[in-house]
Amino acid sequence: QESDYKVRLREKQRLRAQYNIREAQLRNAFAKAAKSGGKTGEALLVDLERRLDALVLRSGFARTIYQARQFVVHRHVLVNGRRVDRPSYRLRPGDVITIAARSRTMDAFQIAAAGGHTETVPGYLDVRHDALAAQLTRLPERREIPVICDEQLVVEHYSR
Repeated sequence: QESDYKVRLREKQRLRAQYNIREAQLRNAFAKAAKSGGKTGEALLVDLERRLDALVLRSGFARTIYQARQFVVHRHVLVNGRRVDRPSYRLRPGDVITIAARSRTMDAFQIAAAGGHTETVPGYLDVRHDALAAQLTRLPERREIPVICDEQLVVEHYSR
């Protein structure tokens, strides 16, 4: 028999793991979502999904969230033509992610360019693999975000 607390805590930890973020980062994102008006849980996931590392992963330029984060930190990723090395950088609709010219020869990006990790590109991204470019065309909707999470439990965990 699991306590309510345990169920909600596990759900929060699961969300943290899927975005590979620290507790403080998730708590800040939650605080922001709670202020947004509207559904806090959905606002939280939409906000997290706008992270640069998450979108590098969704675009198929990286195989895992860890690899996506490393590519950003190692300065392989450009947003609107400018180098961004913060995985937590939030993109806005219209922003374009590209892989730096000198990084394109790396095996990992060669595989990505060939469409190696492209099984499922969500509808809010417009990706051209050959060009190693992706555009966030609009804000994601909850049903499109490929995260396994009952966000309501996360909201309840932080609201206790």
